[in-house]
Amino acid sequence: MYHHEEEKHGCPAAPVVLNQDSECAVYGYADSPDTLLLTAYPVFPGIELIYNDIHADLQMRPHDAGPDLLEINHCHEGRMEVQNGAESFFLAPGDLSVSRLDIDETIVRFPTGHYHGITVRIDSKRSPDCLSCFMQDVNVRISALSEKFCTDASWFAARSSASIEHVFSELYRVPPEIRKGYFKVKILELLLFLSALPVEQDWRSYSRAQVGLAKSIGDYLLENTEGRTTIAELSRRFGASPSLINTSFRGVYGMTPAAFLRSQKMHAAARLLRGSERTVIDIANQFGYDNASKFAKAFRDVIGVPPNSYRAGIDSDSCAPEP
Repeated sequence: MYHHEEEKHGCPAAPVVLNQDSECAVYGYADSPDTLLLTAYPVFPGIELIYNDIHADLQMRPHDAGPDLLEINHCHEGRMEVQNGAESFFLAPGDLSVSRLDIDETIVRFPTGHYHGITVRIDSKRSPDCLSCFMQDVNVRISALSEKFCTDASWFAARSSASIEHVFSELYRVPPEIRKGYFKVKILELLLFLSALPVEQDWRSYSRAQVGLAKSIGDYLLENTEGRTTIAELSRRFGASPSLINTSFRGVYGMTPAAFLRSQKMHAAARLLRGSERTVIDIANQFGYDNASKFAKAFRDVIGVPPNSYRAGIDSDSCAPEP
């Protein structure tokens, strides 16, 4: 699990157990359960599958990590930043990463403040090294995967592809009655897939200066939501060229400043739709929309469903399968 990087010397040290039964454990922060929910299912000894639902720009550090822990991450929605030394790498929707956790080096952040994805966490000290004991033809060794992807660096990533989508897509909608066995089949499929995946590391990294510039611009936009701020205005304010601003901002947030601001507004509106009885038009007015149809279109473009459908529960804003 992870704890807040800013609070590593204080509390909370790590997410606490909010709910637990024989099938899974749900971790989060008792005082702000909407901020972070991790739904963890034990699948094999030393191997668990975790659904990550995050609604804040958290900067976190592994709490119980080390070189014997291997993590496989799939980004479903949002964006994940992995800070490794002086560089940052970013996972976008559909991307996959394999990392060996080092508590002294790895920091994870969710810059858009909205993230859904899956983590497969493997403790090589507890898991069987060879998985053929579960299925004869799955001749995959955990130690070999670690050496394959994390020998030269502690982090590897592969861009979104049809094959990655095939492995992960069904994990976001698993019927409860087959969940336990299905997770086992999919974990074996994933590890077998990784054993055959070519190691072609072609991933752009971003410096701390670029990430810092983008974050400063993001903070400025959120503090000045009225009107439209142009790239030229941002260039003058932050003393950076339009090209550097565009490259840095897109690298960190995966979108333009204007799209980022609209996305942040719509996700904030979604939280109000979930957590209040305010009318849709009232919420629309708060975010600068005096026309319900324009707000509904902007909301649907970002969230995927109209505001009324979202409030009715068509979208639960969680990637974990329904209990």
